[in-house]
Amino acid sequence: MKVYLDNAATTAIDPEVVQAMIPVLEKNYGNPSSIHSLGRESRVIIEQARKKVASFINAAPAEIFFTGGGTEADNMVLRSAVQDLGVNHIITSPIEHHAVIDTAEVVEKNQGIKLSLVKHDAQGYVDLNSLEQLLAENKDRTTLVSLMHANNEIGNRIPLKKVADLCKQYGAYFHSDTVQTMCHYSFDVRELDIDFLTCSAHKFHGPKGIGFLFVNQDIQIKPIITGGAQERNMRAGTENIYGIVGLTKAMEIAYRDLDAHQKHVQGLKTYMIKQLKENIPSISFNGDPEGDSLYTVLNVTFPNSEMDEMLLYNFDIEGVCVSGGSACSSGSNVGSHVLRGIGADMTKPAIRFSFSKFNTKEEIDYTIKVIKELFAVNA
Repeated sequence: MKVYLDNAATTAIDPEVVQAMIPVLEKNYGNPSSIHSLGRESRVIIEQARKKVASFINAAPAEIFFTGGGTEADNMVLRSAVQDLGVNHIITSPIEHHAVIDTAEVVEKNQGIKLSLVKHDAQGYVDLNSLEQLLAENKDRTTLVSLMHANNEIGNRIPLKKVADLCKQYGAYFHSDTVQTMCHYSFDVRELDIDFLTCSAHKFHGPKGIGFLFVNQDIQIKPIITGGAQERNMRAGTENIYGIVGLTKAMEIAYRDLDAHQKHVQGLKTYMIKQLKENIPSISFNGDPEGDSLYTVLNVTFPNSEMDEMLLYNFDIEGVCVSGGSACSSGSNVGSHVLRGIGADMTKPAIRFSFSKFNTKEEIDYTIKVIKELFAVNA
């Protein structure tokens, strides 16, 4: 049996998305910047997609910029904020995705800005008092707060509206990396009153290599990729029309079926938590999986055994695909910066299980069976 439980790393493309992309791949090969009929047809497809994407989050079409994915979009926010908005102070989190924390460290080093890290509690929740203290202490600076909506390794969510309101109170810009939550929850950017959101299609059954950046219409930034006037002078390079169509279709499916998929996936996570507690001694959970947590992610610390170094490979041999943390850091042997950041026991192996609408209860049962066999738990 083959079980894919690494959906926080990437998801299987939805067959409906594939079908939506095929006609465009076959017929709409004109460059959207060309003035001839094939080019104009491609341009129309992109702008129709932009309108539809904007409608899903209650944005204006002019606030949506298509990018190569979430990492590019995160870079664009942080670098452009420093370059164009006069930001000289960034507040982020030590357990943020590397696309944010690494970029913040680079601009700190190269452009002399101040970088502050907000505190977390032992479960990984952002300490809002710490955030407010950092904002108050730096009220004379131009600040950008960058905090992900839900952590990609442990799943903890932040209260977006509360953080946005706090930023507005202190005159700070607010960016949230919503790569793990876009199309898994509803968003209303007008209600949130947020400045920047970033998204990547392959996290919700769309194609890889395409995402978008939402920029509040009251903010003016310049591109970090230059050399062309595409995306209304905000991102040089010929647009990925096939990816844009795929992203848009994936969003359409996600919001069409949102309630059903939430119920199904949350049910799988809840069931797996119950089975792990009942069948596997000495496990612990990282984050707060039964609290305000992303319903697609479950991070589990297992007891030490002789297979610690080969645990992921043993799962793979048994047909279960999982991660030992963020797949974006695969190949690293320094351990998860997220788990280290919340004070988890780094001497024990941790596995991230992440679920999608395509997973089944039978797959969870098989995974529990594999875990019991790997840790020699009596049936």
